[in-house]
Amino acid sequence: MLFNSVDFFIFLSLVFIGYWFVVYKNLRLQNILLLVASYVFYGWWDWRFLSLIALSTIIDYTAGFRIYESEEKSIKKRWLWVSIIFNLGMLGFFKYYNFFIDSWIDLFAAMGYELQSTWTLQIILPVGISFYTFQTLSYSIDIYKEKLQPTKDFIAFAAFVSFFPQLVAGPIERATNLVPQFLKKRTFTYKTFSYGIKLMIWGFFLKLVVADRAAIYVNAVYNNTENHDGLSFIAATVLFAFQIYGDFAGYSLIAIGTSKLFGFDLMTNFRRPYFSASVSEFWTRWHISLSTWFRDYLYIPLGGNRVAKPRWLFNLFITFLISGLWHGANWTFVVWGALNGLYLIVEVLLFKKRRKGVFNVVLTFALINFAWVFFRANSIEDAFYIIKRICTVPGRLYIGSGDDITASLYATLAIAILVLVELKKEYFNTLFSISNHKYEFVRLTGYAVLIYMIMYFGVFGKSQFIYFQF
Repeated sequence: MLFNSVDFFIFLSLVFIGYWFVVYKNLRLQNILLLVASYVFYGWWDWRFLSLIALSTIIDYTAGFRIYESEEKSIKKRWLWVSIIFNLGMLGFFKYYNFFIDSWIDLFAAMGYELQSTWTLQIILPVGISFYTFQTLSYSIDIYKEKLQPTKDFIAFAAFVSFFPQLVAGPIERATNLVPQFLKKRTFTYKTFSYGIKLMIWGFFLKLVVADRAAIYVNAVYNNTENHDGLSFIAATVLFAFQIYGDFAGYSLIAIGTSKLFGFDLMTNFRRPYFSASVSEFWTRWHISLSTWFRDYLYIPLGGNRVAKPRWLFNLFITFLISGLWHGANWTFVVWGALNGLYLIVEVLLFKKRRKGVFNVVLTFALINFAWVFFRANSIEDAFYIIKRICTVPGRLYIGSGDDITASLYATLAIAILVLVELKKEYFNTLFSISNHKYEFVRLTGYAVLIYMIMYFGVFGKSQFIYFQF
């Protein structure tokens, strides 16, 4: 069930009515309703994969108690490994099995040995598996680190694991933040409801107007690499930067806004990343829930920056290499992660002070866009071909025709609105703002314009969110 579909609006309305008008007096019934709704939401794609969520829920709920109740360190560690092996094993099988088998076959082929691909399987990737496995892992690990006590309320825990607003693409919530919210009474307030709706409107604008319109030009260029030159690839890559930002930040805002409708607070996942003056700063603003997850559960356990400099640089590189692999079973994502790791190593070696200024913002944006080439390219061969064309054959800029030109103009207008809004938030937060203007007419007019653009430009129910594939 897509956020940008009529089905979701009907589903959300029914759950909202039941939650606040039928079972609002009973916390446990509210949690049961959210649990059932979340399973319906996820099962809308493929009901067979509900068993994976259920099994992950049972194992981590059990492991959490065993870790907490055990007095011996070895037993605690044993149950922690049960949680880690199950979740990462499940993720590895569904997401990476064929990738490693194919890579192994390709390696032998490069050495002159032909192997049969009989070991590959027809595996369907369960939607959101990369997100909810990391979320449940945080629960077991935090109990092991004595940052959290296990909850006795299985319904609340199951609802935490499967909470439908952020189930399939985050934010990846920590158990320390979200589980306690399922255990306390929630009350409806118009202020929270209104704020949630505003976040959803802006999220739909980012997805349906910015991302989906930019995608038309991006797909026309990146899916036909042999027919385009350097200038077209530069334009398509810059548009992709805004497409993926609009797509994923839009999803996150819809998820956060939807959660607020039910009285929950999710963490901020994006904070105007393209105003970053360094790559390290970019990763404190982009997909914050994932970058902090890798920081806390991989980078710091490896030693972080509290070790000798060579080991510190290795920790940075391996963290981003694994982050790249997390994004997808393709060498394009591995190279993308490695590039970001190398960027950070160069920053550590060359820059001791935090960089500021317009030049550094532009340079960082350029570096991020160079890495986006690998992220968006359909294959590693396409990525290197695109870079070669950018460097050697500028050629002419692809304009398109008919609907493509119209889509490009709409995307440019939407991106201009996005940049102006974020520029104001980044540097002029105390100045005029439609969202908190003292006159209600101005506020309503602003949101009416956004809704009109969403309805006019949007194509509901036909475009997946990019991060659903991860």
